[in-house]
Amino acid sequence: MAKPLEYEIKRIYASLRKSEQKAADYYLGYDGPVETMSIAAMARAAGVSQPTVMRFVKALGLEGFKEFKYQVLKASMGGNGSGMGEEEGGRSEEVLRYGYEISARDRPEEVPGRVVAQSVSYLDDALKHISPSSIGRAAKLICGARQIAVYYVENSASVAGDLVTKLMYLGFNCIMYNDIYLQHISAGNLDSRDVAIGISYSGSSKNTVDVMKLAKKKGAATIAITNFEHSLIAGHADILLCTSSQQLLYGNAIFSRMSQTAVVDMIYMGIILRDYGHFTEKLDESSRIIRRQAY
Repeated sequence: MAKPLEYEIKRIYASLRKSEQKAADYYLGYDGPVETMSIAAMARAAGVSQPTVMRFVKALGLEGFKEFKYQVLKASMGGNGSGMGEEEGGRSEEVLRYGYEISARDRPEEVPGRVVAQSVSYLDDALKHISPSSIGRAAKLICGARQIAVYYVENSASVAGDLVTKLMYLGFNCIMYNDIYLQHISAGNLDSRDVAIGISYSGSSKNTVDVMKLAKKKGAATIAITNFEHSLIAGHADILLCTSSQQLLYGNAIFSRMSQTAVVDMIYMGIILRDYGHFTEKLDESSRIIRRQAY
């Protein structure tokens, strides 16, 4: 989870003075109760002056240190925490979730900071949920496979394509399917020498779940990349690579690919480290083939 006001701080961070950045760094790394801290205590702990702390707070668009602590407390209790007040009439501003918190009041110049900060938050969340041993087991299965079949639908296409490209660069017999008929034909012809990888953010995409179930029935080893531990696809996975546990309402394609692409890179590096000399040689060979196709 992001720290209260973290997005706003990171958005303005580059525009802060060095001393103000020290105040920002202290807050972002502080785990204690900010709402009971005095401005003097924060300044002393951050190694800056009290006016510097005030400039940092005002750069966030807040009136003073008291409002800063209020916004931190409000966000910690589940409020907006964005430094914005309520609309006229006391009705809280509606916040739509499309992978990122966004509202009609947001400004275009806030976009870079918000997107990067949220991306970091999702990757941090993925790191907490991914088991290093599961990555190692997945790499081992792939290295011993006769062929690797990758199944996906719609929004998972970019992640599947990235995975297949990386595996082919390493010399694996790998293919991806998103056509429902080809998926079932492929899964029905797998056996214990093969590995099936299903990619589904929700873990409930019917086609992907069904072919993973079939692949497992045929004896293939199965790996699932999903966001939720207790999902339908998890029941058909020998190895579950779960990137998070939080659910936003809309826009799965926007934010799921960040964590899942990171998982692909983890598998890729895990494979290379199983036989560094062999796989770096394969990468050199693949690079030579690509170069020969260029003018």
